[in-house]
Amino acid sequence: MFSIESIMSTELITIRPRDSLAKARALMQKHRIHHLPVVDGAGALVGLLTISDLLAATDSVLRDDKDRIDANEICINDVMVTDLATIDEQTDLRQAALFLEKHRIGCLPVVSKGVLKGIVTDTDFVAVAINLLEQLDETEPDDDLEAFDEQYA
Repeated sequence: MFSIESIMSTELITIRPRDSLAKARALMQKHRIHHLPVVDGAGALVGLLTISDLLAATDSVLRDDKDRIDANEICINDVMVTDLATIDEQTDLRQAALFLEKHRIGCLPVVSKGVLKGIVTDTDFVAVAINLLEQLDETEPDDDLEAFDEQYA
């Protein structure tokens, strides 16, 4: 069976605990990601910031300007999740997918000896599903695909 190592992202965008919420928002927008691992100076995983965490911590535009808290004044350390489920590179893909689905979480950081090595997200599993569906399609007639194309063209 395939392991997490075969699909995990290793070019990681990370953030430090003392960085600001504004920096996290900018990183998420720039890289079009929904999960930011929080690491210390040695690369050890100390937390995770999700888009949901970011939105929950962001001050409402409905609040008066004089009472609004600037996102530059909020530290990641104050809003990150620290109780994390993690996996190692040898974890079975099926086990990881079942864990994500059962616990309704969007990512699993991949850690080895406390150091962040990668991340696997629900999007990675969608890519696996698409790949499997494409392989299945190669063995079946294209009648369904042509009908779909005609319907949504």
